[in-house]
Amino acid sequence: MSCKKLIPVIYLKDKKAYSNESLSSLIGDGDAISVANTFSENGADEIIIFDLSYDDASHDDAISIIRVITKSIDTPVLVGGNVKRVEDVKKYLYAGAKAAILDDRKESNMVIMKEVADRFGKEKIGVSVSEFDTDIANMISDNGLSFIFIDFSSNILTKIDKFAGTPAIVTTDSSENIENILENNNVYGVSGRAVSTSDFDFMKVKHELKYNGINTNTFESSIPFSEFKLNSDGLIPVIVQDYKTDEVLMLAYMNKEAYDTTIATGRMTYFSRSRQQLWIKGETSGHYQYVRSIEIDCDNDTLLAKVKQIGAACHTGNRSCFYRNLISTEYAETNPLKIFNKVMDIIEDRKLHPKEGSYTNYLFDKGIDKILKKCGEEATEIIIAAKNPDPEEIKYEISDFLYHVMVLMVLKDVTWDDIVKELANR
Repeated sequence: MSCKKLIPVIYLKDKKAYSNESLSSLIGDGDAISVANTFSENGADEIIIFDLSYDDASHDDAISIIRVITKSIDTPVLVGGNVKRVEDVKKYLYAGAKAAILDDRKESNMVIMKEVADRFGKEKIGVSVSEFDTDIANMISDNGLSFIFIDFSSNILTKIDKFAGTPAIVTTDSSENIENILENNNVYGVSGRAVSTSDFDFMKVKHELKYNGINTNTFESSIPFSEFKLNSDGLIPVIVQDYKTDEVLMLAYMNKEAYDTTIATGRMTYFSRSRQQLWIKGETSGHYQYVRSIEIDCDNDTLLAKVKQIGAACHTGNRSCFYRNLISTEYAETNPLKIFNKVMDIIEDRKLHPKEGSYTNYLFDKGIDKILKKCGEEATEIIIAAKNPDPEEIKYEISDFLYHVMVLMVLKDVTWDDIVKELANR
């Protein structure tokens, strides 16, 4: 059975986050990027953003905000609000949205429904429904769209089945209605003001729902703590890594209470041996660690946690506690993402601090047309090399091509994280 979801909604206007379309109430401090990050860190399953821009300039600003949000969080983002043509759907998807949302109140949106579903994929298109209409329900069903966002209060649950089984996200203003709504088989998520406050505890509510028989996305340990092999202090060591780069950040310890708290909250919680008390990482500094996975070794005596680290892991202010080298030897780095990022760092440094005689600076000085010309030339060289029986030649040509593409990426402010995330979404 698929997990039921809690999906906060942001109404975005002039870079501010509001809890309703009437813009009568800000969410938190109103900073849209901060609000989206808070939702994600607190355990939201998805986030909906309605772009309420009113002209081309404000629309571009909204797209920029959405792009920053999708780059900074792992939580899937669904975006709608200002779709006038097919190009607007593309803008939302290219900004990192998991799906674009059409509006049933706009005839133009219904006209392009089939076109955008065929072009971008049915799984990337949903419809915001303001009232039940048989014709629109049939269109949604015929085009096999991935979801509907239902934002009307009149007998919602009795009308959902009329959308021919299309998964529904249903809005509510009352937290007391969440469980009742999610019990409906055609509902896959709850949204609206009830779950769209900056202090809403998604993990707590999801655990409560699961306890009441509604399947939600929570952390659960596959092995009970009683089977862990603890040290003489009754603790188990935890090695902590960055979930993207595998960089080792720190070593800490857990007792049962710390482990259970980590699972319940999604925030890494340890037992401090010096203070002899529970320690939520980041509670004082703000440098929280959000759980991505926890694994155990073959002897059940050491945990490996992969986390999203906010700020620095070390109390000294360093990213990692392991920043002092004792001994080393030269070796070839083989982690692809590390190598790509290292080369990107050098290219970015050349852009910020030009160096005389640098080929990279020569390309930046010549501009976009020269860089594109070189990308095209190197792509052609790959094709020619591929016809050569010597596999060594294509290796060099691909390397040249990737270098020039990275120069282009730096020029256009695109990172490898952006590329990896886009590939992962396909």
